[in-house]
Amino acid sequence: MSPRSLILDTLARLLYPMMLLAAVVILLRGHNEPGGGFIGGMVAVSATALLSVARGADGALRALPLPPLPLAAGGVLLGLLSGVPALLLGHGYMTHLWATLPLGFTEFDVSTVLLFDIGVFFAVWGALGGLCAEAIGMDEEAGA
Repeated sequence: MSPRSLILDTLARLLYPMMLLAAVVILLRGHNEPGGGFIGGMVAVSATALLSVARGADGALRALPLPPLPLAAGGVLLGLLSGVPALLLGHGYMTHLWATLPLGFTEFDVSTVLLFDIGVFFAVWGALGGLCAEAIGMDEEAGA
């Protein structure tokens, strides 16, 4: 294993949560402005790649909410399930539905599109984040 840079490790510790927060903001704003699940997932992949370089593949994989394969598979499953409510109401599969949740002081618009985007986010983060971490880990082993 190669020696780690203290400066890079410290910066990664600060940047990782900020990059994930930016990824979630991009995910959530994707309905009305540029962004969405894929772009937000790619920002999360970038955060995982940064952590892989700073702490190694194992450190980056431990920081994921789930191991890469279950994270990606769960995202795909959530994306597929987002079309089911329309079927239950007699509409075509993947016809997205919208609703408003009254919160007392305001109202919050929700839709099955958001479920689809969250599924894409997790599928991209799990698949490509795991791939990046493993590729960086293989590079470290070859250079050691």
